[in-house]
Amino acid sequence: MKQDIYRLMIELTNGRWTSGILRRFARARVSRFVVPSFAKIYHLNQDEMEKGLSEYPTLHDLFVRRLKKDARGIDESPDSVVSPVDAVIEDVGQIKDSSDIIVKGKTYSIEEMLGDPQLLTKYLNGTYMILYLSPSHYHRIHSPVDGIVTKQWTLGSKSYPVNKWGLKYGVRTLAKNYRVMTEVKTDYGHVVIVKVGAMFVNSIETTHKGSKVEKGGEIAYFSFGSTVVLLFEKNSFQIDSGLHTPKEIKVGEKLGSYVLTK
Repeated sequence: MKQDIYRLMIELTNGRWTSGILRRFARARVSRFVVPSFAKIYHLNQDEMEKGLSEYPTLHDLFVRRLKKDARGIDESPDSVVSPVDAVIEDVGQIKDSSDIIVKGKTYSIEEMLGDPQLLTKYLNGTYMILYLSPSHYHRIHSPVDGIVTKQWTLGSKSYPVNKWGLKYGVRTLAKNYRVMTEVKTDYGHVVIVKVGAMFVNSIETTHKGSKVEKGGEIAYFSFGSTVVLLFEKNSFQIDSGLHTPKEIKVGEKLGSYVLTK
């Protein structure tokens, strides 16, 4: 019953009109009046922001804020994979032969998420990681690896919540939400960076130019809290031994290492 009520509420509120109203408000000058209260409620670290609160003309500008130079250190180990976002690591695990992953007790299809059966094969029995961004987090997305972009594509339309309640009660949120996916080829294998849209606001803007990406370099941003899913090829990636879930992590911190295969 609780699950049905939750889903009904989301369906009624997550439409084009409600999304449009929230988006227009966040980008309107009047939204500047809620910037101080938003920063207070979500305990934003103002010391690391590129600008002072009074310099953000809209709530949207605060959402997509940049940080001061060197506010985040990037792990420099040549074989390391780093966090692309400030987030909570919600889950890690292995992708099954069937392409399924289990997140918060629910089954998701990587095949449905990617929407490309030919691309899917290399990720079967590989590793997945789920990183959730709340409204309090820094919303810019950085590359977790050095490499060359081989494909970038977009799927989905609506977006449902991807917090712990959305993952528990929603319907295939990670696999059906609006999402922008980027596959990167590295010296150790391929990785897909799946940027999943959040409830109400589907805005995911890519910012990198050209096909080359550098570890720690900015590649995109969310306009609101959301989720990043990382997918790694089989036997190409080893999760850091000290990593556990849930765990707060910041851009540039080590998630694990690539495995050199012969």
